[in-house]
Amino acid sequence: MYEEKFMKLACRAAQEGIDSLEGGPFGAVVVKDGEVIAAGYNQVLSAHDSTAHAEINAIRNAGQVLGTHDLTGCELYTTSFPCPMCLGAVMWARIAVVYYGTSTNEVAGIGFDDRIFYEELAAQNANSLVRLEHKGSEACRELFRQWLTMEERILY
Repeated sequence: MYEEKFMKLACRAAQEGIDSLEGGPFGAVVVKDGEVIAAGYNQVLSAHDSTAHAEINAIRNAGQVLGTHDLTGCELYTTSFPCPMCLGAVMWARIAVVYYGTSTNEVAGIGFDDRIFYEELAAQNANSLVRLEHKGSEACRELFRQWLTMEERILY
């Protein structure tokens, strides 16, 4: 259930990133059972890492705090609608609910326009941005077969 106090904490995280000049106006918090587990803000500029988005950082931090990659039962509060990369991370983390404060159209108006990525994904053809070529590799297949024979493995 949405609680404004958690969105304010996401905003506070974003403000920290703005004040430190580490990234854009993006902040996120992961909440479980009414408690903040972790926060993160955009550190793309300071980390020289295009994946250091607020949501990714918050998810990484929450995984460390909880000692698991599976964030089932958690909620994410974020200052903006997640980009496709962050949305993918949310899904991989098994976070079922995301509350966001601004839309993609709102942030596009200030220079953070990720709509082209959504358009490419909707067309199921990312080839205009990135050339994707499937090169069947027996060596790669062998790695997957080897992994399947391991007794101790984590299945997602």
